[in-house]
Amino acid sequence: MTAIPLQPPRRLVEFTLDGAATRVPEGATLLDACRAAGKDVPTLCEGDTLTPKNACRVCVVEVEGARTLAPACSRAAEPGMSVHTDTERTRHSRRLVLELLASSVDLSTTPRAAAWIVEYGAEPGRFGADAARLNEEPKVDNDLYVRDYDKCILCYKCVDACGEQWQNTFAIAVAGRGFDARIAVEHDAPLTDSACVYCGNCIEVCPTGALSFKSEFDMRAAGTWDESAQSETTTVCAYCGVGCNLTLHVQDNEIVKVTSPHDNPVTHGNLCIKGRFGYQHVQNRD
Repeated sequence: MTAIPLQPPRRLVEFTLDGAATRVPEGATLLDACRAAGKDVPTLCEGDTLTPKNACRVCVVEVEGARTLAPACSRAAEPGMSVHTDTERTRHSRRLVLELLASSVDLSTTPRAAAWIVEYGAEPGRFGADAARLNEEPKVDNDLYVRDYDKCILCYKCVDACGEQWQNTFAIAVAGRGFDARIAVEHDAPLTDSACVYCGNCIEVCPTGALSFKSEFDMRAAGTWDESAQSETTTVCAYCGVGCNLTLHVQDNEIVKVTSPHDNPVTHGNLCIKGRFGYQHVQNRD
C-alpha cells in the first residue's frame, strides 16, 4: 500500500458545477472537481504529476461571466463561480480540437481518443489529407524506447518530465517555431548521442504513444500487443535501497513493460533506467 503523507487542512471552496452545489479543497482545479463529481471531461495533455501546460485545449469548460472558455486542467475553482461542462459551446470547441488533432496526428494509440471522436461527432478527415504534418518513420535508434513523432501532439509533457520538473537531464526540448515546432533532442541528433539517461520518465507521461517502450512497439508491429490480456502487479524495485514501486505489466507470463504508481510520495511515477528497463533477468529461465 502506498503511504499518503499528511498535509495541512485546506479550506473548502464552494461553487456551482452544472447547476449543482459543489465543494472542493482550496487549490483544486475545475478538472479535479469534475472528476470528484464523476463527470467525464476529456483531456489529453493533463498529467497528474506535472504542472498543467494548457496545450491540448480539449478539457475546456464554460464559466459564467467569462469571455472565453477555460481549460479545466489549470483553472482553479473559485468561490461563487458557476461552471458548465457540457454546453453546445464546449462540445463545439472539443469537436474542433479533436478534428484538428486527428487530421494532423496519428491518435491510434491515444487512450480513449477514438471514443471521444465518436462522442463529440468529430470528423477527422474534415481538413483533408494535406493537414498531415510529418509522415516520418518511427525513430528506432536504441533497444529501450521508440520515438514516433507522427503521434506527437506537442503537449510538452516529455520536455517537462525530462527537464526542470523531474529528471533535470534536459535531453528533450522543442525545436523549430510555429508550424515547424517539434520535439527533438539536442541538435536533432540521434538519441544515443544526446544527454538522455534512458530513465523512460518521458514515456511514463506521454499521452499518445509517441514515446513507447521498444517491447510494446515490436509487439504492436507483430500484432501481439493485447492490453486486455495483461495483468499488473506492483512490487518494490530491488536494485537499490530507495524502494521505488514498480508496476509490472505481464502478458503471456512475460513482463512487457514496467511503469510506476504516480501516487507514490517518493518517486511520483518516476524511475531510473534499471527500474524501468532492467527486468530481463527476471524472465531468464535458463
